[in-house]
Amino acid sequence: MEGVLVVDCSGRVVFGEESAALRDMIKKLLAQNPNIVMSLREVNYIDSGGLGTLVSLFTSARNAGGAVKLARLSKRVGELLQITKLLTVFEVFDDEEAAARSFKKDPA
Repeated sequence: MEGVLVVDCSGRVVFGEESAALRDMIKKLLAQNPNIVMSLREVNYIDSGGLGTLVSLFTSARNAGGAVKLARLSKRVGELLQITKLLTVFEVFDDEEAAARSFKKDPA
């Protein structure tokens, strides 16, 4: 997927070391390429700190002229994003390929 980085996330995205490590890694990747797809299929738990991290990364990507898009949400993560109304903020796709293709249409 040319011009797009896909990051497979797994485990928990929670306040503390996990969120900090994810934020640091994605911010380094944003410096190389502002278009990132985060695959969350293996993420089984996100807390409020993890949601804050996703929003922070979304903003960082936008400021870098790109975007963070989400793919393959687990049922639990999808429900959480719906409850918190973050589904209205993030573009969510069924798979990484669809998310990556969406960058070609986006003049982001």
